[in-house]
Amino acid sequence: MPVRLPSLFGLFNRSQRRQHVRRFDGAAGGRRGWGMGTFGRINPEVAAAGASLRARARYLDRNNPWIANAVANWTGALVGSGIVPTSQHADAAARKALATLFNGWAEVADADARTTFWGLQADIARGVVVDGEAFVQFLDDDGVRLRLIPPELIDESLTRELGDGGVIVQGVEFDPDGRRVAYHVLPSRPHDQFASYAPPVRVEASEILHVMKPLAAGQVRGVSWLAPIILPASELDQLLDALLVGVKVAAMHAGFLVDQNGASGEPFDGDLSDVSLEPGTLRRLPTGMDIKFSTPQQTAEVSAFLRLNLQQLAAGLGLPTHFVDGDLSGANYSSLRAGLLPFRQRVEQIQYGTFVPQFLAPVWRRVVTYAGLSGDLDDFGPEWLAVEWLPPKPMQVDPLKDTQATVAEIEAGLTSRRKAVAERGWSIEELDEEIAAEKESTNAGS
Repeated sequence: MPVRLPSLFGLFNRSQRRQHVRRFDGAAGGRRGWGMGTFGRINPEVAAAGASLRARARYLDRNNPWIANAVANWTGALVGSGIVPTSQHADAAARKALATLFNGWAEVADADARTTFWGLQADIARGVVVDGEAFVQFLDDDGVRLRLIPPELIDESLTRELGDGGVIVQGVEFDPDGRRVAYHVLPSRPHDQFASYAPPVRVEASEILHVMKPLAAGQVRGVSWLAPIILPASELDQLLDALLVGVKVAAMHAGFLVDQNGASGEPFDGDLSDVSLEPGTLRRLPTGMDIKFSTPQQTAEVSAFLRLNLQQLAAGLGLPTHFVDGDLSGANYSSLRAGLLPFRQRVEQIQYGTFVPQFLAPVWRRVVTYAGLSGDLDDFGPEWLAVEWLPPKPMQVDPLKDTQATVAEIEAGLTSRRKAVAERGWSIEELDEEIAAEKESTNAGS
């Protein structure tokens, strides 16, 4: 009877079998993994790269036509002609008084008297997109006034521990409980032309609004929204420059005369060290000399490649492609609406999650409280501070369909007439008064 021995082959197989490991493939090393960069804790990363990102983003915004168009479209989508407040006070007379008060203040809100409160909204939105953040200072010398502070004036180099348990991080001071208590602002005058140093001035946090959309929990300073596309945009610029040079060279049609056997006896008319292309030129070359030009084949599909690059920029900016390149040749009504739906969702997320709590709501509280304490509002109380901010209604390709949809929503109880009117930038009390006055005038005329 044969004796069964342990299978050495099976043991050998198991020893050679690859061990199973638990891992995220994205964290693996090797040829593919080691080439990737890493991203550490948010605040050290921002401290190291924030200023450079801001400077390069500003350069692209000022010099790259596609990025300039994208920034303008982001700004328009975020605030439009202005996000308007609608008081939630129970009394109609109080709501009218607040609307009149705030609209009057909005005309003189800018401390520099260059724009209105609605214009400041656009400036802040643009700053958030390009710089990643915007700072607004309250000035109460002659009523409430607002002044924008360039982000670089909040001392980014100032980071240190304080003796009482507080800390200053990139110019922003926190108390031991992690609450913002002050900003350290470098003094600067509008007409200063040269960089100089002066110690930063400590300004209470209640006097400055810091508007930014954080990328991670605990982030202190903002990062330009253009950060993901700075390098691709720069490389696209270089590609276009190279293509333009190629086209210019191709346009320089020139002819060269070559004496193949050297029998003509005519001298070479030039110096080989000074050979250049000029339109319409005929030049003689020395005996036995010929010239050839490179004809790169990759330029044959340059149009599709450029299109892919523009789509990459649009994706990095979170915009529909036509918001970057302005090309609607391949779009139709349905594709435009489908492309705009997720973008508008993103816009509303930023409007209500960033602009309202960080900028608009504090401004309303400051203006209304100042008016109440100064006696401009009768029986001032907490109920005067209740407000809802309504962005302007997005422009539609077909206004008739949009109006019909709004009427249907009001009739179905899905929205109110007050909200529908406020989305168009009007006060319902003022609108009703105008309609009543027109009807009265018409009836009197008839």
